[in-house]
Formats: sequence, C-alpha cells, structure tokens
Amino acid sequence: MKERLITFLWAYVQVTLVALNTWQIANGKFSGALVVGFLISLTWTFNVRQAAFGDMTTRLIYATGAMFGTGTGLYISTLLY
Repeated sequence: MKERLITFLWAYVQVTLVALNTWQIANGKFSGALVVGFLISLTWTFNVRQAAFGDMTTRLIYATGAMFGTGTGLYISTLLY
C-alpha cells in the first residue's frame, strides 16, 4: 500500500509542476519557468522506473496521480499569478 501511495504522490508532484510550468511559459514568467523546469526533470528521475516497469495497477495509480496533479498545478498558477 505504501508503494502505491508513493507512486501516486510522485506522479501528482510531477504533473502539478508540468501544469504550473506550462502556464508560466505561456505567460512569460521566465524565472519561475526555469526553476520549475528543473524540478520537473529532477522529479522525472524518480518516476521513470516506477512507471516504465510497473504493472497495470501501478500505471493506473500513476495516471490518477497525474490527473489530480493537473488540476492542482492549474490552481497553484492562479494563486501565484
């Protein structure tokens, strides 16, 4: 169970950052975009093994975390800017 929660959270964090970064790039927030871009790449290094070599349940948990991360990233961008 702990491993599934960790998978969900890593996907959530990564996609939250991607959604935020997309907004930053589209709106010319360059310094923020650079920092968040770095964080996306760092997070990805933790995610790649879980997503690529996981079973279908792991992949679905990862995708669910990513879905919630999208909404959170958009929400954070409205709060920050």
